[in-house]
Amino acid sequence: MTDSEMTMHSTTDNNSTTDTDNEVRSILWKEDHLRIIDQTFLPSREIYTTLSTAGQVWEAIRELRVRGASAIGIAAAYGLYMGSRDIADNGYESFCLELQRLSEYLATARPNIVNLQWALNRINSTIQAHKDKDTEDLKGIILHTANTIYDEDRRHCRTIGENGLDIVPENARILTHCNTGNLATAGDGTAFSVIAHAHLAGMIRNIWIGETRPLLQGARLTTWELQKKEIPFTLITDSTAGYLMKQGEVDLVIVGADRIAANGDTAGRIGTYSLAVLAAGHNIPFYVAASCSTIDLCHPEGSDIPLEQRSPGEVTQYGNTQTAPKKTDAYNPAFDITPHSYIAGFITEHGIIRPDYTANLPAAIQS
Repeated sequence: MTDSEMTMHSTTDNNSTTDTDNEVRSILWKEDHLRIIDQTFLPSREIYTTLSTAGQVWEAIRELRVRGASAIGIAAAYGLYMGSRDIADNGYESFCLELQRLSEYLATARPNIVNLQWALNRINSTIQAHKDKDTEDLKGIILHTANTIYDEDRRHCRTIGENGLDIVPENARILTHCNTGNLATAGDGTAFSVIAHAHLAGMIRNIWIGETRPLLQGARLTTWELQKKEIPFTLITDSTAGYLMKQGEVDLVIVGADRIAANGDTAGRIGTYSLAVLAAGHNIPFYVAASCSTIDLCHPEGSDIPLEQRSPGEVTQYGNTQTAPKKTDAYNPAFDITPHSYIAGFITEHGIIRPDYTANLPAAIQS
């Protein structure tokens, strides 16, 4: 699907994805369609895109127009509702079969994102509890569940930020990676929410943000968010992090997560593992901020987590500019695995979870 197949609006649109308190919403349900900020245009242009079908949601997730574990799950939930609108009234069993088919299709957009499958499973499980409803009622229940997932994520983001204040020192210099803020969630984000709350509390001296190769989510997206909130920051190349730590310029590392195994091993944006090793070598606390929906008890440890492999072209070129000789082979995993032994704690909506993760992560989900 090309851009021309979606309705696109600039920031001058009076119906933009902005709340009444001037908070920019990267993803928002608007009556009968989903509105997103197309992140592939940032930071040079703020383009708001209208998604009206499950197919458009699939394409937006796959092509990183919408990204971030929480935002992907939310988009998938609304995509499932939009797809369900076309399901004919042929009875409950037929409806469930078609809904499962739609779910399987949406899950292929980025199958390694646990929040994507989590949101789809949650909706399907909810429908299983309403066998007495007719087709139109079931569609309404899907939309209601998608709205609930959205609202919960906003609350969780706020609580994660509040809980994270406990680990932020005064006059903090925090290093973060990739993008974990408003563009990745329905609210202020995960690791970014901790930073935003600490800034409001007057605790931030500087945020170090790695550019996050190869797609530069740190340089393009997190800097954009930091500027909007007027939080002091400095952009660095990914390879500068170790030298900064050696100079004593980093007090704390906080990152997000895309999937957390039952033992605490964590899949994060490629480069996260390197930061964890460097932090350990310099005795710097390393924390992961994430909603409990990112915890995947079905995978006992990190070696069980499937890792997405993306196009070599993301490494050998940037945009339309070739940065390596043509036909250059490139290894381009989207994520890496950080062993739980490097993680001081998980900042979640249920508080800060510390070792023993095998016992404490399931307890957090149950709560």
